[in-house]
Amino acid sequence: MAVLKNDRLLRALLREPVDVTPVWMMRQAGRYLPEYRETRSKAGSFMDLCMNPELACEVTMQPLRRFPLDAAILFSDILTIPDAMGLGLYFAEGEGPRFHHPVQNEAAVKSLGVPDPETDLGYVMDAIRAIRRELKGSVPLIGFSGSPWTLATYMVEGSSSKNFPKIKGMMFGRPDLMHQLLAKTAAAVVLYLNAQISAGAQAVMIFDTWGGVLSPADYRAFSLAYMQRIVEELTRENEGRRVPVILFTKGGGQWLEAMAQSGCDALGVDWTTDLADARKLVGDRVALQGNIDPCILYSSPEQIRAAVGQVLASYGNGSGHVFNLGHGIHPDVNPDHALALVKAVHELSPEYH
Repeated sequence: MAVLKNDRLLRALLREPVDVTPVWMMRQAGRYLPEYRETRSKAGSFMDLCMNPELACEVTMQPLRRFPLDAAILFSDILTIPDAMGLGLYFAEGEGPRFHHPVQNEAAVKSLGVPDPETDLGYVMDAIRAIRRELKGSVPLIGFSGSPWTLATYMVEGSSSKNFPKIKGMMFGRPDLMHQLLAKTAAAVVLYLNAQISAGAQAVMIFDTWGGVLSPADYRAFSLAYMQRIVEELTRENEGRRVPVILFTKGGGQWLEAMAQSGCDALGVDWTTDLADARKLVGDRVALQGNIDPCILYSSPEQIRAAVGQVLASYGNGSGHVFNLGHGIHPDVNPDHALALVKAVHELSPEYH
């Protein structure tokens, strides 16, 4: 078994006893840190940063040097898989991700290949191995992927979207084609996450950023079914210990009960659902991760501390809670406020354990 000096995160994800509630933050490596901005400008572009294992390792480590976090999360992007499928990912200034070759017809879906993670996405695996060496067993490393539905939204729309006309057009007009695309994408995610686990990721998270735009029936058919397929095919043990799997659907509070039956170990919860309600829904089947509103970090350290106290109280006593934001940290947040949040979690949570 790989020796970990701090394994709170892994224990909490498996609902085992911990001394304090573990905490990490989505997008903890990112633009709110001046040292990140400096590294990114050195890299030249966001994708150059992602594809340089040494620099990806550096930005993964940056928040851990500032804050007493209980986990590192791989610095990468959810769109690495479609990029490796040949869609030509690029980032337009101020407009987010775009693809040169979106997938909008049957021929495009059929021509998609499933990338080999060690060759087509080898830079991600090299980054994981570098990060594990750099961490020296201090805290666990989380790997991740986008969900098939979320990846498909970008692949079909060709960029981010407000109303999702193209992908919903395909989903309603050609559900057979939509399922073909999702099956291919799910197969790619399985290979990708299993390669991350082999390279050294000690927990993995599936980000379903756009599942919340679906109706309940469509969510089950086009998003959850494929995440469940992935969970069933993942390597669940490595280096002598269990590799926990976290599912997170933004805006998915109404489906937590169904998600808890997928076989995952933990569910991410955004700030629109109270953790007490979430805990009632899922019982003791899964751990919960979340769920403070990221905008709390714009307020004072005193207000942040009070809000942390409310979230801890809403989860209540016992293990099975990983403290996190309900979504990613915003780029213009003061890093001192992130520190106030992390410290508050560690100072206020022992009474619940």
